[in-house]
Amino acid sequence: MKKFLSALLFVSALSTAALAQQKMPTPEELAKKNVDELETRLKLSATQKSVIYNYAYNLAKEQIALSKKQQATGYNDEEVSKLYRLNNETNKNIKAVLKPEQIVEFDKVIEDRLNGVDPTKKKKKKKKGEEEEKVVGIEGLKSGSGTP
Repeated sequence: MKKFLSALLFVSALSTAALAQQKMPTPEELAKKNVDELETRLKLSATQKSVIYNYAYNLAKEQIALSKKQQATGYNDEEVSKLYRLNNETNKNIKAVLKPEQIVEFDKVIEDRLNGVDPTKKKKKKKKGEEEEKVVGIEGLKSGSGTP
């Protein structure tokens, strides 16, 4: 599991490095995007939104700092582990602010993020008897969604 998570973070660091050539988002932008998605999916109150923004902002600051550090000095397991702990702590703190029914949806949000589901894209409905086409190998990675 640790190797998988390390590999996942390494791949995300590489993709971050590739995207960094375009423009690295600020912690404020990352936190706002995160909170906006949560607000839409969880129906947050103003107080919840404010508290969660602070947690998301602190996490985003650490993520960007680690990304910049990895670009400069390379990959470091200790730093990655620290970020995972902070991420888990942030999720725990966010759950403490949510109502029980919101926690269920929050868990789905986390699962979607781990699975790489883009909340801005709607799923195409499959016709009866139609199976989802799966793309394997490097082509599946290039397309990003598992379909061409």
